[in-house]
Amino acid sequence: MLPGTHPHPTPPRRDPPVPDATTTAVLDDLRDEGDELDGLVGALDAAQWRRGTAAEGWSIAHQIAHLAWTDRAALLAVTDPDTFAAEVEKAAAAPDTFVDEGAEEGARLPADELLRRWRDGRARLQDALTTAPRGARFPWYGPPMSTASMATGRLMETWAHGQDVWDALGRTREPTDRLRHVARIGVRARDFAFAVRGLAAPEQEFRVELTSPDGQDTWTYGPDTAPQRVTGPALDFCLLVTQRIHRSDTAVRAEGPDADRWLDIAQAFAGPAGPGRTPKGA
Repeated sequence: MLPGTHPHPTPPRRDPPVPDATTTAVLDDLRDEGDELDGLVGALDAAQWRRGTAAEGWSIAHQIAHLAWTDRAALLAVTDPDTFAAEVEKAAAAPDTFVDEGAEEGARLPADELLRRWRDGRARLQDALTTAPRGARFPWYGPPMSTASMATGRLMETWAHGQDVWDALGRTREPTDRLRHVARIGVRARDFAFAVRGLAAPEQEFRVELTSPDGQDTWTYGPDTAPQRVTGPALDFCLLVTQRIHRSDTAVRAEGPDADRWLDIAQAFAGPAGPGRTPKGA
């Protein structure tokens, strides 16, 4: 330091913002959902990574590659909106193929490299969401999303694609109360499911009553006086709105014509209408 000069004062240390209780809860559940799936695929051999899943043309490697790809997109949305905007333009230019192309690119990697990238992306996204300013909103392929909404969307995708992995391996996964987040997205996406098919959304809300995985609680959405309603197990409803099961293979029931139509087309995810799954035994 030159004589006569003075050091710049050290700026006070700023701790990262503390997320609100709701955001903290969903971030914790997002971490746990990823860890559970990681515990399953982390022990797979090379042949198992190539095993086909219920999604046509997708192996287990494709499922994890898709999660790694969308985690990266979410990280860009949170940390680099301009670069993410370019990714949205790419998706808009190839709406029917960009998801498959992203999964295929990752699935060609060696299994250990794909697993490393997925783990690294999950950790970086978790950190970015945890330290995001309160009230922040991030761009996405649909409307902008809050921190809690972004985390909930990632949890839903991890759970849904994880289901395909569990099924491909012939394993049964015990449902948890983390399904509450998936159910909530499914209910909130009702009007989108109609719109993406060019249909007018019902004018009135539905009542949705779902039995929790342990059978001890009922998760409710919408006014209890609504004339149209949907009832059933939360697990079945979540499988249905993520299009991991055909409606006929669930115990979800509808009362009212609009509610009945919704169960035929429900989807909790953004993007084009999915083809759904065929009935068991078909």
